[in-house]
Amino acid sequence: MGASPRLKFERKITEVEEQIEKLLEQSETNEFDVAGELKELQKKLHSLRQTTYQNLTPMEQVQMARHHKRPYTLDYIHRIFEGWIELHGDRKFRDDEGIVGGWAKISGTSVMVIGHQKGRNMKENLRRNFGMCHPEGYRKALRLMRLAEKFARPVITFIDTPGAYPGIGSEERGISEAIAYNLREMSNLRTPMLSIVIGEGGSGGALGIGVTDRILMLEHSVYSVISPEGCAAILWRSADYKKEAAKALKLTSKDLLELQIADEVIPEPVGGAHSDWDVASENVKEAIQRNLGDLEHVDIDDLLSNRWAKYESMGQWKESPSDQDDSLNK
Repeated sequence: MGASPRLKFERKITEVEEQIEKLLEQSETNEFDVAGELKELQKKLHSLRQTTYQNLTPMEQVQMARHHKRPYTLDYIHRIFEGWIELHGDRKFRDDEGIVGGWAKISGTSVMVIGHQKGRNMKENLRRNFGMCHPEGYRKALRLMRLAEKFARPVITFIDTPGAYPGIGSEERGISEAIAYNLREMSNLRTPMLSIVIGEGGSGGALGIGVTDRILMLEHSVYSVISPEGCAAILWRSADYKKEAAKALKLTSKDLLELQIADEVIPEPVGGAHSDWDVASENVKEAIQRNLGDLEHVDIDDLLSNRWAKYESMGQWKESPSDQDDSLNK
């Protein structure tokens, strides 16, 4: 995959890595014993990595979630599943390549896998529309979910999008209706459903394939109603306040687990999923197998009842002081 470019908060880690590299080069060209010094630097590097990635700010978590070297849906599919057969098209307009989906097997069980797909370069991103789907993308996803329901197969979705595409063509073809329709249909789909936020979970674009029985999040993924930049532009009228917005949005996996929106946080290798795709994939695979095992033993009517209860319990109603005053006056 090549060396990943460092983010600003990783600068100290880079400095120690460079020191180790220089020390190793020196040991090859002279007779000095650098084993002791090398051991100390490696110990320092390990400690620095642990403390850095365990104490990221919300905005730094957003940067990790957006890292362009991070594994995307197809990268996980090829490492976790067997017999991947991609299916195309919504049978109404076209095939939206911002969402991929198809049949696959995990531990011998056939499942329907659907997920947002970003590109690795400009050509791929134009083809995939940066992982931002048009209405036909969500209609394709729902077509595949219904196919899974027909054959009583579980649905697994990978969420990784800044949001649904807000362009004129997308609006003309009914992006809002397509997402809303998916929300309704997914809430009643009679088959086990599992979603994993692998990077960015942005607004309705994420929800369009995210109404599932279990919501799992990778450690450095984020899930939010709006991007920090968008929130800052609305509330502060300036994207300069994106750090404050990221903190207020409670968008990290830790925040969402505490708010009981996410059901589980999947650990990432130190340095993020982009530092070791194979380890990240193994962690995701284990979580999928365990959660699917739990869901497949639940009666389908109970599963639907639990799904409805899950989403109805989200959020908290609080009266404003003015509402309380009005009730007292009555």
